[in-house]
Amino acid sequence: MYDVVIVGAGAAGLTAGIYSSRSGLSSIVLERGVPGGQAGEAPLVENYPGFESISGVELMEKMKAHCLKHTEIKEGEEVLKVKTLGGKFEIRSEKETYESRAIIIATGARYRKLNVKGEKELLGKGVSHCATCDGFFFKDRDVVVVGGGNRALSEALYLNSIGVKTRIIHRRDELRADRLLQESAFSRGIKVLYNSQVKEIGGKEKVEGVIITKEGKEEEMPCDGIFVSIGEKPNNEIARLLELEMDNRGYIKVGGAQRTSRKYVYGAGDVTTGIKQIVIACAQGAVAALSAYIDLENPYWAH
Repeated sequence: MYDVVIVGAGAAGLTAGIYSSRSGLSSIVLERGVPGGQAGEAPLVENYPGFESISGVELMEKMKAHCLKHTEIKEGEEVLKVKTLGGKFEIRSEKETYESRAIIIATGARYRKLNVKGEKELLGKGVSHCATCDGFFFKDRDVVVVGGGNRALSEALYLNSIGVKTRIIHRRDELRADRLLQESAFSRGIKVLYNSQVKEIGGKEKVEGVIITKEGKEEEMPCDGIFVSIGEKPNNEIARLLELEMDNRGYIKVGGAQRTSRKYVYGAGDVTTGIKQIVIACAQGAVAALSAYIDLENPYWAH
């Protein structure tokens, strides 16, 4: 029996583990894979305060070690079922059944992938899913952004604003992004290749170009990097089990204190609506843990 069970051991979940324990709550972190989440896949992180430059793996290892000083992390324990039991929660994983007074969902999201040759092999070597994370390395160089929605155009505009030569590849004949974003992109001279799809990403040690198909014809396009911005899928299975309120994309809706639509259930990190950055996930994890403490210690105040 725990005061709080934290599901997910990315930046948000690990931070929640630290803060919940330090607040005096008994807690445990359950992770279906290995700790780190998407942050652990980042080849280099240069926007996390306190570290001018650090690999995602090293940063998350440091967070994991810090968390383990305060609470337990169970790796390889995917949560299969969650139900309410006598005013408490029963969380069933592949290995154990846990009971808790509160739950913090920090299960993150996963990037949608192109699933083409070279994408996996060159991840971190020119293939990226985050312009604010990696765009700085491509200043004055040529990149392509794949996608046609708001995120893709936002990424392209950001890259353009920091001096990256940017083109957009979109599989349809028109963009899906908001009109204002489109107008901003066009006014900056960002070229869009419509009805085009990336078939292969080329390069040995780093990205050297892409092969695209357009109207059945193949074309080689030299570039130094490719930003894949075709969306994310939130890992919201637990939110669905608990029937939490979500937006139309499946992200958990949370209030300013990371409270969800259900009492004693909190959301933090990339599984929730909002900006996706490591430092923000950490902040949300801390707020979620402190909110759980406040609500559990003052049950009449809990929403």
